[in-house]
Amino acid sequence: MFLQTGSGSISFETRGNEKNKSVILIHGFPFDKSMWEEQAALLSADHFVVAFDIRGHGGSDGGSGQYLIEFFVDDLIALMDHLGLSTSCLCGLSMGGYTALRAMEREPARFSGLVLCDTKSTTDTNAAKLNRANQIKTILAGKKKEFAEAQVKALFAPESFDRNKDSVERIKKIIESTPDAALIGALIALAARMDMTDSLANIAVPTLIIVGEKDKVTPVTDSEFMQRKIRNSALQVIEGAGHLSNLENAAQFNSALKNFMAANNL
Repeated sequence: MFLQTGSGSISFETRGNEKNKSVILIHGFPFDKSMWEEQAALLSADHFVVAFDIRGHGGSDGGSGQYLIEFFVDDLIALMDHLGLSTSCLCGLSMGGYTALRAMEREPARFSGLVLCDTKSTTDTNAAKLNRANQIKTILAGKKKEFAEAQVKALFAPESFDRNKDSVERIKKIIESTPDAALIGALIALAARMDMTDSLANIAVPTLIIVGEKDKVTPVTDSEFMQRKIRNSALQVIEGAGHLSNLENAAQFNSALKNFMAANNL
């Protein structure tokens, strides 16, 4: 399904009964909504599940290629309005978590719960910004396969290359199929994102923070920091997982997600 916006069309899918409480899944960089396949199927038994492709990713139009996290929030709110969702629980991984945090700050009354996966509230360090600049240079040099290879090495825990070969290959193919302009636009948006740390104390909805035990991109310490700042939040470390904890140890991730939703009547 597609939603037409001023910047192009947003590809999204829904599962489950629209009369049930809703949950919106927001993918990370540089993936698409298919990364949530197992979680969408799990939650759709008793929720109305929405997953969408961020601008330029998956089936969504690339638009101008000039992105900010703020624009991703615009698309999220537009999609909620289109579907008639006055409130929803948000679940975002990495870049999806940055989007969820800004949405929560901007429209707190629209959200009933929050799941932050392998993400953080702080901005890029100067070193991280330079790394993104180098990644853009790699893409501009026509070396997207090299970029994709480097990404999966950073994203997945070492054991996942044996234990989760299918997931590794699937993510690599998604990265390789994403248009260069979208990759570059998202990298700039990530480098330019706001620091959301001050807003953490204002989060008043049930919040679960999930992080892979071996996440090198947003390590456990980042999640522990957010958990100390968000009142009554819970933290779940996923064993043996890297930055894509929902794929690398789906059983533990799904159990934590399902139990959180049930315990908080979300």
